[in-house]
Amino acid sequence: MPRLFFALWPEPAVREELYRLAQTARLTGGGRLMRRDNLHQTLVFIGNVGERQVASVRAVGADIKAQPFTLEFGTAGFWRHNRCVWAGPVATPASLSELVAALEEGLARAGIAYDRRPYSPHVTLLRDARSPAPSPRTRFDWPVRDFVLLESARDARAVVYREIARWPLAV
Repeated sequence: MPRLFFALWPEPAVREELYRLAQTARLTGGGRLMRRDNLHQTLVFIGNVGERQVASVRAVGADIKAQPFTLEFGTAGFWRHNRCVWAGPVATPASLSELVAALEEGLARAGIAYDRRPYSPHVTLLRDARSPAPSPRTRFDWPVRDFVLLESARDARAVVYREIARWPLAV
């Protein structure tokens, strides 16, 4: 049964910047680094779906019309309840909020259950950390030009995220 979610999937330069932040945070707070190839920003977590529902989820993504935007990363935080260190944008652009709302509305119309917690834009950097990450000393931009549907799967060694579909954001 596929475990799916919509996400922003960083280009290589952004992925390297996020991984560098994770390595720096680990020096002070310990924890387990997220795999470089798995770094992403979840838009909407769907969870386990039946094989027949995958096409419906893909159709929701294909129907989305949203504008490209840029995320300015420069904040970090620590969720004590699950011991995760994360990095996030300085502000949430309206285009990001609109993209998340459109995905949630599409899933609801299609009768597909999803995680309805309030949206908090972030990229998880470390799990099982002992303490908060220091505030990043640098800011960087993440130009967002598309979004993806990912499947969370397990290989012999770890969890891997596999791209199911990708859609461009229109200008």
